Amino acid sequence: MRTLLITGPGGSGRSTIAAATAQAAAGTGTRTLLLGADRGDTLGAALAVPTGAAPVHVTEHLTAWRPDATESFRTDLTAFQTRASSALELLGAARLDAEELTPLPGAEELNLLRALRDAALSEAYDLLVVDLPPTPQALALLALPEELRRYLRRLLPAERQAARALRPVLGRLAGVPMPSEWLYDTAGRWDVELAAVEAVLADRNTSVRLVADPGPAGADAVRAAGLALALRGLRPDALIANRVLPESVEDTWLAALNAQQRKTLDEWQGAYDCHPVRHLGHDPRGTDDLAALAVPGVNETRSTVEWPVTDQLAEDGVLVWHIPLPGAIRDELDLVRRGDELVVTVGRFRRIVPLPSALRRCTVAGAALREGELRIRFTPDPGLWPQGR
Repeated sequence: MRTLLITGPGGSGRSTIAAATAQAAAGTGTRTLLLGADRGDTLGAALAVPTGAAPVHVTEHLTAWRPDATESFRTDLTAFQTRASSALELLGAARLDAEELTPLPGAEELNLLRALRDAALSEAYDLLVVDLPPTPQALALLALPEELRRYLRRLLPAERQAARALRPVLGRLAGVPMPSEWLYDTAGRWDVELAAVEAVLADRNTSVRLVADPGPAGADAVRAAGLALALRGLRPDALIANRVLPESVEDTWLAALNAQQRKTLDEWQGAYDCHPVRHLGHDPRGTDDLAALAVPGVNETRSTVEWPVTDQLAEDGVLVWHIPLPGAIRDELDLVRRGDELVVTVGRFRRIVPLPSALRRCTVAGAALREGELRIRFTPDPGLWPQGR
């Protein structure tokens, strides 16, 4: 199954474009699920069919679903309290009833990731179109599985779980109960679930698509989104320039706006697979309006980008790690090696990535940013590198 993730700046019409894309795919006989994340029913407004916690059939091959984060949060926290009952009793904590639970910050993001995973693993659909939140929140959402798994590995490393048999003895010696089995079981279950989501996001059949209004603000948003996606090893398969005015307009005010749009479109068409979608003159509502939007189909282009390591030991005595970062500025780039990880900071975006196995036995010899690509040079450590290599 293919997965198409659609995002864009707030107010760019991304939900409408997502709905139009899903409807167009379903019109070809593709079994399509349109998954939404907004609290408000923006998808329902575009489709002219209310959407909610239960999947709703819009057309023969199109289903729309907007998961309920509140109910999911209540279910998860109630189950957590049951598993942690002994620890809560030790602390003298009172259980919370399901009726008094409201989602905490982050609950909606986790709920959407779970729904995305379940839908992607389902065999009921051929295509999953996901209407992600506005770009800043969407980028944080895409980073969440990797970051949470890293936190779990640091807080509850796998090697410590081998000491489970010693906890009762240590508990008697210390005079206090040691962490119970459910803590490690819960962490293990979370790690498996997050790994499944991470696998969906990194799958070659998953693509990311950007939606923006052509103009200075849209250009800045697209530039930042492209750089943030590149830091995660992704690139957009297409850029939808939404609400484009006709080329010839008589109104003076609209003529100035049209000229501004044309300038941005020229820039985008030279850098992206850009698809202009014309302005209908009103907010699209219903299947007829969505069909009038000339959105591109879902293609086979992959969004994942390789970060290869090239062997230049014979020529220069180094291994080079190539990290594509189109749009990066040298003055906003920072690198820190910490153990077997590399902390890469580009402007306001940061990612901590594990080093490939061969580079863990090397020291950093330098780095350079050339033609939108970060090239980091590593020198083999004689004490760790295999003899004769």
